Amino acid sequence: MITDSMDVTKTESKSISILGSTGSVGRQSVDVVLKSGGAYRVRALAAGRNIALLEEQIRLLHPEAVCVTDDAAAADLTVRIRDLGVPVLSGMEGLRQLIEDYRADIYAISISGMIALQPVLWAIRTGARIALANKESIVTAGHIMIPAVKAAGAELLPVDSEHSAIFQCLEGERHNPIKQILLTASGGPFRGKTRDELRDITPAQALKHPNWSMGAKITVDSSTLANKGLEVMEAHHLFGVSYDQVRVVVHPQSVIHSMVEFSDGAVKAQLGVPDMRLPIEYALNYPKRGAEMTQALDFWNMSALTFEKPDPETFPALALAYEAGRAGGTMPTVFNAANEIAVADFLAGKQSYLGIADSIGEAMARHRVVKDPSLEEILAVEKELRAAARK
Repeated sequence: MITDSMDVTKTESKSISILGSTGSVGRQSVDVVLKSGGAYRVRALAAGRNIALLEEQIRLLHPEAVCVTDDAAAADLTVRIRDLGVPVLSGMEGLRQLIEDYRADIYAISISGMIALQPVLWAIRTGARIALANKESIVTAGHIMIPAVKAAGAELLPVDSEHSAIFQCLEGERHNPIKQILLTASGGPFRGKTRDELRDITPAQALKHPNWSMGAKITVDSSTLANKGLEVMEAHHLFGVSYDQVRVVVHPQSVIHSMVEFSDGAVKAQLGVPDMRLPIEYALNYPKRGAEMTQALDFWNMSALTFEKPDPETFPALALAYEAGRAGGTMPTVFNAANEIAVADFLAGKQSYLGIADSIGEAMARHRVVKDPSLEEILAVEKELRAAARK
């Protein structure tokens, strides 16, 4: 009987490929898989240049194939794991081969930035479940991605804590009209400060998020509220609501991850400790809830839950995101790319903190929108902005 039970568990396990496995969300995805009690078997891993960590993950998870950023990284990894006989692919073409030749039931995609756009679409076309932690792809190409999901019979489940919360609040509410989505924001490390107080902010200060453990770029985005602006656009595409129906609420404790108000005035909220493993596990195991990933909320020792309106004068990136979303077409791509460039410059000491939002606004003001852009037009706009930045 024990053998039979073990065989059933093995048969019912789902195959998963983790793309971006050495990043912040990728590492937590690996942790979820390891804690799942054999619920998942890893088909493939993809990562950038953190070859030492990727080697550790390969030896822990035993994937059938892996992919890295370039040939040099591939050569290094091949030597490190030569005793395992695992194929090592490289570059975008290697990533495409990984997705299409080593098909999985689930693709957990946490590749950061616009570079994830094509891999996300390749994964969608396999008809698998996409546990998506990359917001840039849906922000810039939601009008392409959502129809592609439907055409392929795929599933798209959000991993962002806020969008996972909204998704959970909408369970069982398919026939009930949404009045508004209340997208919560922690406010970041500079909540309550004035613009004058932010003039000399350093990267080290911006990287100290009060609640969440995230990668450098998203942590800076959280501090400027550019990340929340991207999430507003993401919610528009994921849940089919207008921009007027998405409101940002600053909630410093990060206990309520987002809320949905319905037509009758009832509000549903999803609560939990600020730990990305919770929305990751929910996306992988939906519609069931799986193994315990973190401690439960302690309501008896919890401080008060407070709510504030965002400060658009101090943090103009949020208003710019609404403007970009409403303009549509290629304007969200401009917002996203200009922000990526400005944040990279800020982290490198080439840009002031307040200059991040200024750079986004200037790029948007110069841009002539292409309505209903193709994938090629989206990528061309992004490439053009980066070329201009290099000059």
